Amino acid sequence: MTQDAFLTQGTLVEHLGITFSEQSGQKVVAHMPVEARVHQPFGILHGGASVVLAETVASIGAYLNVRERGMVAVGLEINANHLRSVASGTVTATGTPIFQGRTTEVWHIEIKNEAGKMVCVSRCTLAVIVPPTG
Repeated sequence: MTQDAFLTQGTLVEHLGITFSEQSGQKVVAHMPVEARVHQPFGILHGGASVVLAETVASIGAYLNVRERGMVAVGLEINANHLRSVASGTVTATGTPIFQGRTTEVWHIEIKNEAGKMVCVSRCTLAVIVPPTG
């Protein structure tokens, strides 16, 4: 288990099969298989799964920026434009910060298919908070 495996183990991230190839406070790259567990009824990637992937990327990146201060980052607002459907394969999300403040961060996330075509573009605002108890 990596130092930060607790961030995903036993969570929705693990359930959806999301994995990471790059993680820093300046860039996060994650991959998600497109298969039945992330499909909507018509056999294509559910928009909600894309939003989960986008918020995951932003949350991990923001957390990596604030953890040394004893803080965590949680989603405050997210929007997403679903641009292209995907029925199978893997999608890759790349997130980079637009703004990194003391109490909020804003991240830009692009999700692309295996051909490198844009599937979804998202912006996520995160609140920087004291870790919840429990």
